[in-house]
Amino acid sequence: MSLFDAHFHRLYRYLDRLSGEPELAADLAQEAFVKLHRRGSLPDAPEAWLLSVAMNLFRNARSTRSRRRRLLTAARSEGVLSDPPPSPEQAQVAGDLRQHVRSTLDRMPERERRMLLLRAEGYSYRDIAAALDLNEASVGVLLARAIRAFRTIYGDASHAP
Repeated sequence: MSLFDAHFHRLYRYLDRLSGEPELAADLAQEAFVKLHRRGSLPDAPEAWLLSVAMNLFRNARSTRSRRRRLLTAARSEGVLSDPPPSPEQAQVAGDLRQHVRSTLDRMPERERRMLLLRAEGYSYRDIAAALDLNEASVGVLLARAIRAFRTIYGDASHAP
C-alpha cells in the first residue's frame, strides 16, 4: 500500500472536520502530498510531516479568505448507500446536533479544538504532539483537559435559554 493510500483519507477527514469544507480539505490534503513528493525524500515521520504541512496550508488558506464552516455536510450523507435518507425530524435533530458541536468547537481555544479533532480521527499521541508542537508526554493530560472543556462548553450551551 502506498503512503498516499495509507494516509490520504484520514488526513482529508481531519481537514474536512477542521474546515467544514470538503473541497478545501481535499485540496489541502492533495497539496500536502504534492509537497512531500517535491521534497524528494521521506521525512523520518511522514504522517506527522504531512499533518504539519496540511495544518500550515489550512492556516494560510484561512488567513487569506473567510470561509463558512460546518462539521458535516449534506454531500457526505448523500454518499451513504446503506442507510435510507433521514426523516425531516431526524435531519433537523442531526443538524441541530452538528451545529451545537461546531459551535462548541468554535468557542474552544484553537489548540484544544485541533487536538480533539486529531484524536477523533485516530491520530496517535506522537502524531498529535508533532502536529501541534507539543511534548508527547503532555498530550494525554492536555487532551483530557480539552475533553473536559468541550463537555463544559457543550453543557453550558445546552442549558442556555
